[in-house]
Amino acid sequence: MGFFSHSHAWRAVILACGLTWIGPAADLAAGTLMSPGAAGLIRKSAEPFGLFASALSWGALREKWLDVERKLDDERVQLALCDGDRDRCASPAALQLLAIVDDGRAREGRARLGEINRAINLAIRPMSDLAQYGEVDVWSSPLVTFAHGAGDCEDYAIAKFVALRLAGISPDDLRIVIMRDTIRGEDHAVAAARLDGHWLMLDNRRMAMVEDGDVRNYRPMFVIDQYGAMRYDETPLLASATGQDVPPIAPNSAVQPGMTSPSNQ
Repeated sequence: MGFFSHSHAWRAVILACGLTWIGPAADLAAGTLMSPGAAGLIRKSAEPFGLFASALSWGALREKWLDVERKLDDERVQLALCDGDRDRCASPAALQLLAIVDDGRAREGRARLGEINRAINLAIRPMSDLAQYGEVDVWSSPLVTFAHGAGDCEDYAIAKFVALRLAGISPDDLRIVIMRDTIRGEDHAVAAARLDGHWLMLDNRRMAMVEDGDVRNYRPMFVIDQYGAMRYDETPLLASATGQDVPPIAPNSAVQPGMTSPSNQ
């Protein structure tokens, strides 16, 4: 992938998000409620939420991410130079990101993931793309996000994905997950890391990491790994914190974030 290898391109999405709390941790303790057939899939798929996903080979998301990947290629070089000679590094953003990576490397296991999640949540101010760039669909690379000191949820997720990889987490154990917030009616992105066979969500909306099985009020839509972006083949509604189901979305109504109609998928 752009930042670490020459694998397939990622894709970008429109997402609206802010640094808020989802709710008390106690509300996240119950199991998930999935659509028919999902219980069987959870035993077969290694992706977050246990659902199968299919690669996206075309569309606006793919084209958007090709541009982002080129920027990540450039940043990979800059970070390597700064990591080799920090005294002569001319990028405060690179030094800030590398310092977070250093703190993560000094820890192991869950503590490493938690340190990077917390540090990036604190380093970036929540700000919409429209407020920051005057556009509604901008995915920023990590050094751009750190230089601005602000971003929205996909900017947090990308920065965490990159920082975790630099801190030594295997790319096989890293994802970016795009979900539909069924309460707010908007899309939301988080980084995900697998630890001891369990996927933890690293969310800009909360400091505590939550396992995928304990997420509430979201519908998983897309997942990104080292090879590219995929659409979940099934998009079950994760149980609400109140125990009441949100009305399901028809399978053919799922639209790639950033698109205006299913015909643009």
